[in-house]
Amino acid sequence: MAKQSKRFREAQALIEDGKFYSAEEAVALVKKTATAKFDETIELHVRLGVDPKYADQQVRGAIVLPNGIGKTKRVLAFAEGEKAAEAQAAGADYVGSADLAAKIQGGWFDFDVAVATPDMMRIIGRLGKLLGPRGLMPNPKLGTVTPDIAKAIAEQKAGKVEYRTDKQGNIHCPIGKKSFEDDKLKENYQTLIDTLIRVKPAAAKGQYIRSITLAAAMGPGVPIQI
Repeated sequence: MAKQSKRFREAQALIEDGKFYSAEEAVALVKKTATAKFDETIELHVRLGVDPKYADQQVRGAIVLPNGIGKTKRVLAFAEGEKAAEAQAAGADYVGSADLAAKIQGGWFDFDVAVATPDMMRIIGRLGKLLGPRGLMPNPKLGTVTPDIAKAIAEQKAGKVEYRTDKQGNIHCPIGKKSFEDDKLKENYQTLIDTLIRVKPAAAKGQYIRSITLAAAMGPGVPIQI
């Protein structure tokens, strides 16, 4: 087990052992534990009562958080013709089709998210083995394959985040930065929790939300009362 730093131990000492905090308390406390020399990302970790081995219990989607996440994403857009012009006007960092696919096949991944118009799937379909493992493959269910390419780009720039269960049924998702005001972090937190409740799989049995923890990227987790 890795030895914990003095900074981490001091942050952990601020959290009362065995206590579950309200969302408001947790937001204020997690900002106190974020003592790194940079603007730490605040992450929400939710353990769900689902078994992701079964397709009908997987939880996955994407939402635009009301206050963004404090990071401007580099957006790559696969589009041609008028749609390419729309993508450029919407602020995409890279716009192209076969030329971008060739760069990716050559090992270039200098972007955070990829969006595409439906007709571009004929070009990017063969990139699945490269983009899929990195979570960069455009997907209609996540709104990253769409005829409205301008809207998709605007949403990504505004702070759209993807959530999905890992193999243990946990969701890990950023909700902002330490520099955010408490009420903005709380609003982003509530938006994500409300969304997870709304998309609860019909096949999920028993208690759905098992635990909620808020943490700074370099800090200890703060347990939240369900």
